[in-house]
Amino acid sequence: MSYIPRLKQEYKERVIKALTDEFGYQNVMQVPKLQKIVVSRGVGAAVSDKKLIDHAVDELTMITGQKAVATLSKKDVATFKLRKGMPIGAKVTLRGERMYEFLDRLITSALPRVRDFQGVKATGFDGRGNYNLGITEQIIFPEINIDRINRINGMDITFVTSADTDKEAKSLLTELGIPFKKN
Repeated sequence: MSYIPRLKQEYKERVIKALTDEFGYQNVMQVPKLQKIVVSRGVGAAVSDKKLIDHAVDELTMITGQKAVATLSKKDVATFKLRKGMPIGAKVTLRGERMYEFLDRLITSALPRVRDFQGVKATGFDGRGNYNLGITEQIIFPEINIDRINRINGMDITFVTSADTDKEAKSLLTELGIPFKKN
């Protein structure tokens, strides 16, 4: 018997049935599913200090449990002293078991640690069933030791789903446990 993440098990047992009842899918393959989660961080000050990229990569690796990679600039911007190919950020793409584990930790331990948390905004959908969530402080994750960080930075979390509409994607993410704000 291999280990199955809690949210993956819940998706198979409860979420598929709930979404089928709500939207009337004929086939289980029509039910939208979470395909990947991308956690990214831009480090604009890395143009002058190269060590900031290493710190960003290390923090994203600790938070997600998967090795982060540095993202490179695509073009020159003279006003920012930026050259093509310079590292300016870090990102991690999570799929499968690690994706469900990260989502579980985000919902159960990280988001409740946000000051004055009322829920996440429901305006982050892109029209194609994907959701973007911005986090202002990386210290909400329990993996980060607050004494060892050099500056507080935010990050972006993108949930890529197979849903066709924003309504289906919101229903999927709500069923998985993401706490959206009440209107």
